[in-house]
Amino acid sequence: MYLSRLSVIAAAATSLAIGLWADGALAQNEQFIPRLVYRTGPYAPNGIPFANGYADYLDMVNARDGGINGVKLTYEECETAYDNSKGVECYERLKGKGPTGAALVDPLSTGITYALIERATADKIPVVSMGYGRADASYGAVFPYVFTLPATYWAQADALIQYVGVQESGIANLKGKKIALVYHDSAYGKEPIATLEKLSAKYGYTFLKYAVSPPGIDQKATWLQIRQQRPNWVFMWGWGVMNSTAIKEAAAVGYPMDHFIGVWWSGSEEDVRPAGDAAKGYKSGTFHGPGTNYPVIQDIVKLVYGKGGGHGDVKAAGDVLYNRGVINAIFDTEAIRTAQEHSGKKPLKGEEVQWGYEHLNITNERIKQLGAEGLMVPVQLSCGNHEGQGDVRIQQWDGAHWQFVSDWIRPNRTMLDEMYKDSALAYAKEKGITPRDCPKAGS
Repeated sequence: MYLSRLSVIAAAATSLAIGLWADGALAQNEQFIPRLVYRTGPYAPNGIPFANGYADYLDMVNARDGGINGVKLTYEECETAYDNSKGVECYERLKGKGPTGAALVDPLSTGITYALIERATADKIPVVSMGYGRADASYGAVFPYVFTLPATYWAQADALIQYVGVQESGIANLKGKKIALVYHDSAYGKEPIATLEKLSAKYGYTFLKYAVSPPGIDQKATWLQIRQQRPNWVFMWGWGVMNSTAIKEAAAVGYPMDHFIGVWWSGSEEDVRPAGDAAKGYKSGTFHGPGTNYPVIQDIVKLVYGKGGGHGDVKAAGDVLYNRGVINAIFDTEAIRTAQEHSGKKPLKGEEVQWGYEHLNITNERIKQLGAEGLMVPVQLSCGNHEGQGDVRIQQWDGAHWQFVSDWIRPNRTMLDEMYKDSALAYAKEKGITPRDCPKAGS
Protein backbone atom coordinates (compact mmCIF):
# COMPACT_ATOMS: atom_id res chain seq x y z
CA MET A 1 0.00 0.00 0.00
CA TYR A 2 1.37 3.40 -0.94
CA LEU A 3 0.32 6.49 0.92
CA SER A 4 1.04 9.97 -0.36
CA ARG A 5 0.60 13.37 1.14
CA LEU A 6 1.87 16.85 0.31
CA SER A 7 2.54 19.01 3.32
CA VAL A 8 1.34 22.56 2.97
CA ILE A 9 1.12 25.68 5.06
CA ALA A 10 -1.87 24.91 7.26
CA ALA A 11 -3.11 28.47 7.47
CA ALA A 12 -3.09 28.91 3.69
CA ALA A 13 -3.95 25.45 2.47
CA THR A 14 -6.78 25.35 -0.09
CA SER A 15 -7.97 22.88 -2.67
CA LEU A 16 -6.74 25.19 -5.38
CA ALA A 17 -3.26 25.39 -3.90
CA ILE A 18 -3.03 21.62 -3.58
CA GLY A 19 -4.18 21.27 -7.18
CA LEU A 20 -1.57 23.72 -8.39
CA TRP A 21 1.16 21.89 -6.53
CA ALA A 22 0.00 18.54 -7.86
CA ASP A 23 0.08 19.98 -11.39
CA GLY A 24 3.62 21.15 -10.87
CA ALA A 25 2.86 24.87 -11.15
CA LEU A 26 4.50 25.52 -7.80
CA ALA A 27 6.52 22.34 -7.52
CA GLN A 28 9.84 23.92 -8.45
CA ASN A 29 10.19 25.40 -4.96
CA GLU A 30 9.65 22.19 -3.01
CA GLN A 31 12.12 19.92 -1.24
CA PHE A 32 11.02 16.31 -1.60
CA ILE A 33 11.67 13.75 1.15
CA PRO A 34 10.69 10.11 0.52
CA ARG A 35 9.21 8.35 3.53
CA LEU A 36 9.85 4.62 3.93
CA VAL A 37 7.34 3.58 6.60
CA TYR A 38 5.62 0.51 7.97
CA ARG A 39 2.06 1.15 9.03
CA THR A 40 1.13 -2.48 8.36
CA GLY A 41 2.55 -5.85 9.36
CA PRO A 42 3.87 -7.20 12.67
CA TYR A 43 5.94 -4.09 13.42
CA ALA A 44 3.21 -1.54 12.67
CA PRO A 45 2.56 -0.65 16.34
CA ASN A 46 6.14 0.66 16.52
CA GLY A 47 6.38 2.01 12.98
CA ILE A 48 3.21 4.10 13.13
CA PRO A 49 4.10 6.53 15.94
CA PHE A 50 7.56 7.12 14.48
CA ALA A 51 6.11 7.86 11.02
CA ASN A 52 3.50 10.16 12.56
CA GLY A 53 6.05 12.15 14.56
CA TYR A 54 8.23 12.68 11.50
CA ALA A 55 5.39 13.77 9.21
CA ASP A 56 3.80 15.99 11.86
CA TYR A 57 7.10 17.84 12.31
CA LEU A 58 7.37 18.54 8.57
CA ASP A 59 3.77 19.78 8.55
CA MET A 60 4.51 22.01 11.54
CA VAL A 61 7.61 23.52 9.89
CA ASN A 62 5.55 24.29 6.79
CA ALA A 63 2.74 25.79 8.89
CA ARG A 64 4.91 27.80 11.25
CA ASP A 65 7.87 28.77 9.04
CA GLY A 66 6.65 28.33 5.47
CA GLY A 67 9.17 25.54 5.02
CA ILE A 68 12.94 26.02 5.16
CA ASN A 69 13.90 29.51 4.00
CA GLY A 70 10.78 29.61 1.82
CA VAL A 71 11.27 26.12 0.36
CA LYS A 72 8.24 23.95 1.12
CA LEU A 73 8.76 20.43 2.41
CA THR A 74 6.85 17.70 0.59
CA TYR A 75 6.89 13.98 1.16
CA GLU A 76 5.34 10.73 0.05
CA GLU A 77 5.00 7.61 2.16
CA CYS A 78 5.71 4.15 0.80
CA GLU A 79 4.79 1.05 2.80
CA THR A 80 7.68 -1.36 3.40
CA ALA A 81 6.06 -3.57 6.08
CA TYR A 82 9.66 -3.79 7.42
CA ASP A 83 10.54 -5.99 4.44
CA ASN A 84 13.93 -5.50 2.77
CA SER A 85 12.78 -6.08 -0.81
CA LYS A 86 9.81 -3.73 -0.38
CA GLY A 87 12.16 -1.15 1.08
CA VAL A 88 14.30 -1.26 -2.05
CA GLU A 89 11.18 -1.01 -4.22
CA CYS A 90 10.03 2.04 -2.28
CA TYR A 91 13.41 3.70 -2.63
CA GLU A 92 13.52 3.14 -6.38
CA ARG A 93 9.93 4.34 -6.72
CA LEU A 94 10.50 7.61 -4.87
CA LYS A 95 14.14 8.58 -5.42
CA GLY A 96 13.48 10.62 -8.56
CA LYS A 97 10.46 12.61 -7.34
CA GLY A 98 10.41 16.33 -6.72
CA PRO A 99 12.26 18.97 -8.72
CA THR A 100 15.69 17.72 -7.57
CA GLY A 101 14.95 14.11 -6.62
CA ALA A 102 15.11 12.75 -3.10
CA ALA A 103 16.93 14.95 -0.61
CA LEU A 104 17.80 11.89 1.50
CA VAL A 105 16.30 8.59 2.62
CA ASP A 106 15.51 7.28 6.13
CA PRO A 107 15.20 3.47 5.79
CA LEU A 108 13.93 2.90 9.37
CA SER A 109 15.30 -0.65 9.22
CA THR A 110 18.79 -2.06 9.57
CA GLY A 111 18.09 -4.63 6.85
CA ILE A 112 16.81 -2.01 4.41
CA THR A 113 19.78 0.21 5.27
CA TYR A 114 22.20 -2.57 4.31
CA ALA A 115 20.25 -3.08 1.07
CA LEU A 116 20.35 0.62 0.12
CA ILE A 117 23.90 1.67 0.94
CA GLU A 118 25.46 0.87 -2.43
CA ARG A 119 22.42 2.02 -4.43
CA ALA A 120 22.04 5.33 -2.63
CA THR A 121 25.78 6.03 -2.69
CA ALA A 122 25.77 5.54 -6.45
CA ASP A 123 22.73 7.84 -6.67
CA LYS A 124 24.38 10.41 -4.36
CA ILE A 125 21.47 10.33 -1.93
CA PRO A 126 22.25 10.38 1.82
CA VAL A 127 21.11 7.37 3.84
CA VAL A 128 20.19 8.54 7.34
CA SER A 129 20.16 5.51 9.65
CA MET A 130 19.41 7.31 12.91
CA GLY A 131 20.40 4.98 15.71
CA TYR A 132 20.33 1.83 13.56
CA GLY A 133 22.02 0.28 10.53
CA ARG A 134 25.74 -0.39 10.04
CA ALA A 135 27.69 1.00 12.97
CA ASP A 136 30.91 1.08 10.92
CA ALA A 137 29.22 3.47 8.49
CA SER A 138 30.12 6.11 11.08
CA TYR A 139 33.53 6.09 9.36
CA GLY A 140 32.75 8.67 6.72
CA ALA A 141 35.95 8.15 4.75
CA VAL A 142 34.51 4.86 3.46
CA PHE A 143 30.78 5.61 3.75
CA PRO A 144 30.37 9.20 2.45
CA TYR A 145 26.60 8.92 2.00
CA VAL A 146 25.62 7.10 5.22
CA PHE A 147 24.95 8.88 8.53
CA THR A 148 24.48 7.08 11.86
CA LEU A 149 23.84 9.98 14.24
CA PRO A 150 23.35 10.44 17.14
CA ALA A 151 24.67 7.04 18.29
CA THR A 152 25.20 3.50 16.98
CA TYR A 153 24.40 0.10 18.41
CA TRP A 154 28.09 -0.37 19.19
CA ALA A 155 28.11 2.86 21.17
CA GLN A 156 24.98 1.81 23.03
CA ALA A 157 26.41 -1.61 23.86
CA ASP A 158 29.46 0.03 25.42
CA ALA A 159 27.26 2.52 27.31
CA LEU A 160 25.11 -0.29 28.72
CA ILE A 161 28.19 -2.10 30.01
CA GLN A 162 29.38 1.15 31.60
CA TYR A 163 25.99 1.56 33.27
CA VAL A 164 26.03 -2.02 34.58
CA GLY A 165 29.54 -1.42 35.88
CA VAL A 166 28.28 1.49 37.95
CA GLN A 167 25.39 -0.61 39.29
CA GLU A 168 27.90 -3.28 40.31
CA SER A 169 29.97 -0.70 42.23
CA GLY A 170 32.77 -0.67 39.69
CA ILE A 171 33.53 -2.00 36.21
CA ALA A 172 36.11 -4.39 37.70
CA ASN A 173 33.26 -6.17 39.48
CA LEU A 174 31.92 -7.43 36.15
CA LYS A 175 34.57 -10.15 36.25
CA GLY A 176 32.84 -13.49 36.80
CA LYS A 177 29.37 -12.07 36.14
CA LYS A 178 27.05 -13.32 33.40
CA ILE A 179 25.56 -10.85 30.91
CA ALA A 180 23.05 -12.12 28.36
CA LEU A 181 21.75 -10.74 25.08
CA VAL A 182 18.26 -11.65 23.87
CA TYR A 183 18.24 -10.52 20.26
CA HIS A 184 16.07 -10.34 17.16
CA ASP A 185 17.62 -12.93 14.81
CA SER A 186 18.41 -10.47 12.02
CA ALA A 187 21.17 -8.08 10.96
CA TYR A 188 19.68 -5.58 13.42
CA GLY A 189 19.75 -7.91 16.41
CA LYS A 190 23.29 -9.11 15.70
CA GLU A 191 24.81 -5.60 15.52
CA PRO A 192 25.94 -5.33 19.19
CA ILE A 193 27.41 -8.83 19.45
CA ALA A 194 30.97 -7.98 18.37
CA THR A 195 31.14 -5.10 20.85
CA LEU A 196 29.75 -7.14 23.74
CA GLU A 197 32.20 -9.96 22.95
CA LYS A 198 35.11 -7.51 22.88
CA LEU A 199 34.06 -6.04 26.21
CA SER A 200 33.59 -9.54 27.65
CA ALA A 201 37.24 -10.29 26.91
CA LYS A 202 38.26 -6.96 28.43
CA TYR A 203 36.22 -7.07 31.64
CA GLY A 204 35.93 -10.81 32.25
CA TYR A 205 32.18 -11.34 32.21
CA THR A 206 30.60 -14.37 30.56
CA PHE A 207 28.57 -13.38 27.51
CA LEU A 208 25.45 -15.44 26.74
CA LYS A 209 23.46 -15.11 23.50
CA TYR A 210 19.83 -16.02 22.83
CA ALA A 211 18.51 -15.55 19.29
CA VAL A 212 14.76 -15.02 18.89
CA SER A 213 13.16 -15.78 15.54
CA PRO A 214 11.06 -12.87 14.21
CA PRO A 215 8.52 -11.66 15.03
CA GLY A 216 9.28 -13.09 18.47
CA ILE A 217 5.93 -14.27 19.76
CA ASP A 218 7.24 -17.59 21.12
CA GLN A 219 10.05 -17.10 23.65
CA LYS A 220 9.20 -19.60 26.39
CA ALA A 221 12.22 -21.82 25.64
CA THR A 222 14.53 -18.80 25.68
CA TRP A 223 13.40 -17.66 29.10
CA LEU A 224 13.52 -21.16 30.53
CA GLN A 225 17.20 -21.21 29.52
CA ILE A 226 17.69 -17.83 31.17
CA ARG A 227 16.06 -19.09 34.36
CA GLN A 228 18.43 -22.06 34.34
CA GLN A 229 21.61 -20.12 33.51
CA ARG A 230 20.70 -17.15 35.74
CA PRO A 231 22.58 -14.26 34.08
CA ASN A 232 23.18 -11.26 36.32
CA TRP A 233 21.98 -8.86 33.63
CA VAL A 234 19.98 -9.29 30.44
CA PHE A 235 20.13 -6.91 27.47
CA MET A 236 17.53 -7.02 24.69
CA TRP A 237 17.86 -6.02 21.03
CA GLY A 238 14.21 -6.49 20.08
CA TRP A 239 11.55 -4.86 17.95
CA GLY A 240 7.78 -4.95 17.82
CA VAL A 241 5.84 -7.65 19.65
CA MET A 242 9.10 -9.36 20.59
CA ASN A 243 9.68 -6.71 23.26
CA SER A 244 6.43 -6.97 25.19
CA THR A 245 6.54 -10.76 24.85
CA ALA A 246 10.04 -10.83 26.37
CA ILE A 247 8.97 -8.62 29.27
CA LYS A 248 6.01 -10.91 30.01
CA GLU A 249 8.18 -14.03 29.82
CA ALA A 250 10.87 -12.47 32.01
CA ALA A 251 8.24 -11.72 34.64
CA ALA A 252 6.85 -15.26 34.33
CA VAL A 253 10.23 -16.81 35.23
CA GLY A 254 10.84 -14.28 37.98
CA TYR A 255 13.68 -12.38 36.32
CA PRO A 256 14.27 -9.03 38.13
CA MET A 257 12.98 -6.32 35.83
CA ASP A 258 15.50 -3.71 37.02
CA HIS A 259 18.30 -5.93 35.67
CA PHE A 260 16.65 -6.20 32.24
CA ILE A 261 17.74 -3.43 29.81
CA GLY A 262 16.57 -2.99 26.24
CA VAL A 263 18.11 -1.21 23.29
CA TRP A 264 16.42 2.12 22.49
CA TRP A 265 14.16 0.30 20.01
CA SER A 266 12.94 -1.82 22.92
CA GLY A 267 12.08 1.12 25.15
CA SER A 268 8.79 2.69 24.09
CA GLU A 269 5.25 2.78 25.46
CA GLU A 270 4.31 0.21 22.81
CA ASP A 271 6.75 -2.21 24.44
CA VAL A 272 5.73 -1.87 28.08
CA ARG A 273 2.02 -1.09 28.09
CA PRO A 274 0.96 -4.50 26.67
CA ALA A 275 2.89 -6.18 29.51
CA GLY A 276 0.92 -4.30 32.17
CA ASP A 277 2.26 -4.34 35.73
CA ALA A 278 4.91 -6.89 34.75
CA ALA A 279 6.85 -4.15 32.95
CA LYS A 280 7.34 -1.94 35.99
CA GLY A 281 11.06 -1.46 36.64
CA TYR A 282 12.14 -2.43 33.12
CA LYS A 283 14.89 -0.24 31.63
CA SER A 284 16.16 0.78 28.21
CA GLY A 285 18.74 2.93 26.53
CA THR A 286 17.68 6.15 24.85
CA PHE A 287 19.15 9.22 23.14
CA HIS A 288 16.34 11.69 23.80
CA GLY A 289 13.68 12.74 26.25
CA PRO A 290 10.08 11.48 26.47
CA GLY A 291 6.93 13.52 27.06
CA THR A 292 5.40 16.75 25.77
CA ASN A 293 7.19 19.31 27.92
CA TYR A 294 9.06 20.80 24.98
CA PRO A 295 8.01 23.83 22.87
CA VAL A 296 8.56 21.90 19.62
CA ILE A 297 6.04 19.20 20.60
CA GLN A 298 3.64 21.87 21.83
CA ASP A 299 3.95 23.69 18.49
CA ILE A 300 3.01 20.49 16.67
CA VAL A 301 -0.04 20.05 18.87
CA LYS A 302 -1.09 23.66 18.35
CA LEU A 303 -0.25 24.25 14.68
CA VAL A 304 -0.96 20.81 13.24
CA TYR A 305 -3.53 19.03 15.41
CA GLY A 306 -5.08 22.33 16.51
CA LYS A 307 -5.77 23.12 12.83
CA GLY A 308 -7.42 19.78 12.12
CA GLY A 309 -4.28 18.08 10.81
CA GLY A 310 -2.03 15.39 12.21
CA HIS A 311 -1.38 11.80 11.25
CA GLY A 312 -2.60 10.07 14.40
CA ASP A 313 -4.11 10.61 17.81
CA VAL A 314 -2.80 13.78 19.44
CA LYS A 315 -2.57 11.83 22.71
CA ALA A 316 0.38 9.92 21.21
CA ALA A 317 2.42 13.12 20.86
CA GLY A 318 5.18 12.85 23.45
CA ASP A 319 5.42 9.07 23.39
CA VAL A 320 8.96 7.79 22.91
CA LEU A 321 8.69 6.67 19.28
CA TYR A 322 6.67 9.74 18.30
CA ASN A 323 9.38 11.99 19.73
CA ARG A 324 12.02 9.91 17.99
CA GLY A 325 10.30 10.54 14.66
CA VAL A 326 10.33 14.27 15.45
CA ILE A 327 14.06 14.15 16.21
CA ASN A 328 14.75 12.30 12.95
CA ALA A 329 12.89 15.05 11.13
CA ILE A 330 14.87 17.71 13.01
CA PHE A 331 18.16 16.12 11.94
CA ASP A 332 17.03 15.93 8.30
CA THR A 333 15.65 19.46 8.11
CA GLU A 334 18.66 20.95 9.90
CA ALA A 335 20.96 19.20 7.42
CA ILE A 336 18.91 20.69 4.57
CA ARG A 337 19.07 24.11 6.24
CA THR A 338 22.85 23.77 6.65
CA ALA A 339 23.20 22.74 3.01
CA GLN A 340 21.21 25.79 1.91
CA GLU A 341 23.82 28.01 3.54
CA HIS A 342 26.33 26.50 1.12
CA SER A 343 24.29 25.85 -2.02
CA GLY A 344 21.53 28.45 -1.86
CA LYS A 345 17.99 28.74 -0.49
CA LYS A 346 16.40 26.48 -3.06
CA PRO A 347 15.48 22.80 -3.47
CA LEU A 348 18.68 20.80 -3.19
CA LYS A 349 20.03 17.61 -4.71
CA GLY A 350 21.04 14.69 -2.56
CA GLU A 351 24.75 15.41 -2.97
CA GLU A 352 24.17 18.95 -1.69
CA VAL A 353 22.29 17.64 1.35
CA GLN A 354 25.19 15.22 1.93
CA TRP A 355 27.40 18.30 2.33
CA GLY A 356 24.87 19.66 4.81
CA TYR A 357 24.99 16.48 6.86
CA GLU A 358 28.79 16.45 6.94
CA HIS A 359 28.73 20.03 8.20
CA LEU A 360 25.82 19.59 10.59
CA ASN A 361 26.38 21.28 13.95
CA ILE A 362 23.32 21.37 16.18
CA THR A 363 24.52 23.34 19.20
CA ASN A 364 22.78 23.88 22.52
CA GLU A 365 21.84 27.35 21.28
CA ARG A 366 20.27 25.91 18.14
CA ILE A 367 18.43 23.24 20.14
CA LYS A 368 16.88 26.01 22.26
CA GLN A 369 15.86 27.89 19.11
CA LEU A 370 14.23 24.70 17.83
CA GLY A 371 12.21 24.37 21.04
CA ALA A 372 13.90 21.04 21.74
CA GLU A 373 15.87 21.88 24.89
CA GLY A 374 15.94 18.75 27.04
CA LEU A 375 14.56 16.65 24.20
CA MET A 376 17.91 16.10 22.50
CA VAL A 377 21.63 16.72 22.91
CA PRO A 378 24.04 18.57 20.60
CA VAL A 379 25.32 16.77 17.52
CA GLN A 380 28.27 17.70 15.32
CA LEU A 381 29.36 15.68 12.30
CA SER A 382 32.29 15.86 9.91
CA CYS A 383 33.77 14.13 6.89
CA GLY A 384 35.29 11.44 9.07
CA ASN A 385 32.68 11.23 11.84
CA HIS A 386 29.11 10.52 10.72
CA GLU A 387 27.89 9.59 14.21
CA GLY A 388 28.73 12.39 16.62
CA GLN A 389 29.67 11.58 20.21
CA GLY A 390 27.23 8.69 20.71
CA ASP A 391 25.88 9.76 24.10
CA VAL A 392 23.34 7.38 25.66
CA ARG A 393 21.07 7.63 28.67
CA ILE A 394 19.18 4.95 30.63
CA GLN A 395 15.46 5.29 31.32
CA GLN A 396 13.13 3.17 33.45
CA TRP A 397 9.39 2.46 33.23
CA ASP A 398 7.63 3.31 36.50
CA GLY A 399 4.33 1.76 35.46
CA ALA A 400 3.01 4.92 33.82
CA HIS A 401 5.94 6.95 32.48
CA TRP A 402 9.57 6.68 31.45
CA GLN A 403 12.00 8.29 33.91
CA PHE A 404 15.73 8.88 33.47
CA VAL A 405 17.83 6.82 35.90
CA SER A 406 21.28 7.80 34.65
CA ASP A 407 23.18 10.81 33.43
CA TRP A 408 24.37 10.94 29.82
CA ILE A 409 26.94 8.21 29.23
CA ARG A 410 29.78 8.92 26.80
CA PRO A 411 30.93 5.62 25.23
CA ASN A 412 34.59 4.79 24.76
CA ARG A 413 35.32 6.87 21.68
CA THR A 414 38.87 5.61 21.18
CA MET A 415 37.75 1.97 21.14
CA LEU A 416 34.73 2.66 18.94
CA ASP A 417 36.61 4.78 16.42
CA GLU A 418 39.19 2.00 16.01
CA MET A 419 36.42 -0.59 15.59
CA TYR A 420 34.61 1.57 13.03
CA LYS A 421 37.78 2.19 11.05
CA ASP A 422 38.92 -1.44 11.03
CA SER A 423 35.51 -2.73 9.97
CA ALA A 424 34.97 0.01 7.37
CA LEU A 425 38.39 -0.51 5.81
CA ALA A 426 37.71 -4.24 5.55
CA TYR A 427 34.44 -3.38 3.76
CA ALA A 428 36.30 -0.97 1.46
CA LYS A 429 38.82 -3.66 0.56
CA GLU A 430 36.05 -6.15 -0.17
CA LYS A 431 34.18 -3.66 -2.38
CA GLY A 432 37.21 -2.10 -4.05
CA ILE A 433 36.53 1.33 -2.53
CA THR A 434 39.29 3.89 -2.15
CA PRO A 435 38.64 5.74 1.15
CA ARG A 436 38.34 9.50 1.01
CA ASP A 437 41.02 11.65 2.61
CA CYS A 438 39.10 13.24 5.49
CA PRO A 439 40.93 15.96 7.47
CA LYS A 440 41.50 15.28 11.14
CA ALA A 441 39.18 16.97 13.61
CA GLY A 442 40.24 20.51 14.32
CA SER A 443 42.45 20.81 11.25
